[in-house]
Amino acid sequence: MNHKERMLAGLPYKAWMDGLPQEQMKTKKKLHAYNTCRPDKIGKLRRMLAEIVGECGPNVNVLPPFHCDYGKNIELGNHVFINYNCVMLDICRIKVGDNTLMGPNVCLTTAGHPIHPLSRRSGYEYGAPITIGHDVWLGANVVVNPGVTIGDGSVIGSGSVVTKDIPANVVAVGNPCRVLRPIADEDRKFYFKDKEFDVTDY
Repeated sequence: MNHKERMLAGLPYKAWMDGLPQEQMKTKKKLHAYNTCRPDKIGKLRRMLAEIVGECGPNVNVLPPFHCDYGKNIELGNHVFINYNCVMLDICRIKVGDNTLMGPNVCLTTAGHPIHPLSRRSGYEYGAPITIGHDVWLGANVVVNPGVTIGDGSVIGSGSVVTKDIPANVVAVGNPCRVLRPIADEDRKFYFKDKEFDVTDY
């Protein structure tokens, strides 16, 4: 098993081996073009994004700048919206479900390093996949750590650091991120805190 295979399998690997830096450089060049593309070239941006990520559903909008390691380990569902300055360290798979929203400065990192300093000196690192469900909202400056799954429909409050799995249909906040409360049917009529919708088509 070479180091690329070890990386994708979540085993300790060395990031400078077996063509991995060359693959990252190809992605960096594509990202440079994407991040400097004129904002009114919407069709071009979507075509370029589809060439960067592994899977990209229809009606996906990722606002530049966007940064990732390999790109092809990222799966974006339909109607995904990702705001400015998102970072996805995708040495393992990152899967984002349909209708998911991400605020600015969200970081999804599948990459990690050993705790012990002598082990870190060896150069070995590892990855663990991240799964974000359907209809999830990650607020601004959310960090999702390696190996985390966030269930369908959940909301992660701004500035949270998600170190463990979050179940479906809850509001979770904090560092480390913890469940605050479930999302209830009663929440349907509010658009912000205690403010009720004044429209009927929501």
